[in-house]
Amino acid sequence: MTIKYTPDHEWVEIAGDGTATVGITVHAQDALGDVVFVDLPEVGKTYAAKEVAGVVESVKAAADVYAPVSGEIVEVNEALRDDPSLANTDPLKAGWFFKVKLTQPSELDALMDSTAYDDLVKNS
Repeated sequence: MTIKYTPDHEWVEIAGDGTATVGITVHAQDALGDVVFVDLPEVGKTYAAKEVAGVVESVKAAADVYAPVSGEIVEVNEALRDDPSLANTDPLKAGWFFKVKLTQPSELDALMDSTAYDDLVKNS
């Protein structure tokens, strides 16, 4: 599986079946602090790339979660809804936000690999 990153600090793990799992990065959850609430998208809804698909709220701030690619939401992480702290304790695995069925896989080309994302974080 391939993982890509957005400048807005979302990660995207691409599966071979044309779906992608989306969550926030370690950097994002560090900046937010303790996550206390997540607003997840509705299954079946479609989003364009860079459209707001959810919200994450912490003790410090609220932040939009963007759809990194266009597609239909096929699953949301109900465990995260029940326990938003998963976004802090395991942001790259158990703290995922939603899964999207890609409608324009070529949009993945515009996302960063881990080296480019690490450079972005270091220089911000």
